[in-house]
Amino acid sequence: MEQAISVRSKEAIPELLRKAKEARELIIDMAATPTGCHIGGSLSVIDLLIGAFAKRGHDPESLVLLSKGHAAAALYAALYVNGTITDNPAAGYGRAGSLFTGHPNHKLPGIPFATGSLGHGISYGAGWAIAQKLKGTDGISIVIGGDGELQEGLCWETAQIVQAQSLANFIYVVDCNGGQNDGYVQDISPIRNLKERFEAFGFTVREIDGHDFEDIWTALEPDPIRPVAVLAQTVKGKGVPAIEGNPEAHYVKIPEKLARRWKVSLP
Repeated sequence: MEQAISVRSKEAIPELLRKAKEARELIIDMAATPTGCHIGGSLSVIDLLIGAFAKRGHDPESLVLLSKGHAAAALYAALYVNGTITDNPAAGYGRAGSLFTGHPNHKLPGIPFATGSLGHGISYGAGWAIAQKLKGTDGISIVIGGDGELQEGLCWETAQIVQAQSLANFIYVVDCNGGQNDGYVQDISPIRNLKERFEAFGFTVREIDGHDFEDIWTALEPDPIRPVAVLAQTVKGKGVPAIEGNPEAHYVKIPEKLARRWKVSLP
């Protein structure tokens, strides 16, 4: 990591922590709707989303894209606490006619592409990075995916294109929470030597604590020459002790009484 976290960004960390807690409360509220939500991965990725939006700022030429689209609850929560969307997503999440659909809805502000079919987000983000390179802008493409998602061949096909095009404006963040729909990644399709794999594709690889905002802020600096892969170690269900690290909390629908209890348990 070439640049240390700045004084200004250090001063922003208490605000990022406040936003992250508020966003976690919203995610829990969405799990208490009639449809429920993908709570485990949403709670693991929310700090990465909050940090990425803060790092990007209001640069219209830069992109933050959630590739693991089943964690839409986290994306909606992050956009809400940042003021990008003004309607509380928990009020309509998953309901008929609502824009707050189970996968990211591009009709909402701050969501340029609909994602959900795993592996597509990284290719959208690479296309954005190529476009900014051709236009000669300073735009950065930050794509946030998951470790289970890396079982999709499209991810690695895109990594090949990213290195072939020398996209130094491309940052791929992997939410390494160790879980996927049917259990633990290591029990279903283990992804060994992940750091070495990305290095073989020509990426600069940074391994971080995906819940530490200093780590996140520093890791989201582009490399002047090569694309960046950020391997963020996270905890599925982070913040709710009752479900932390449990792959069975991939998708849940909970009663409001339990939601209130879980929100109280947040640190």
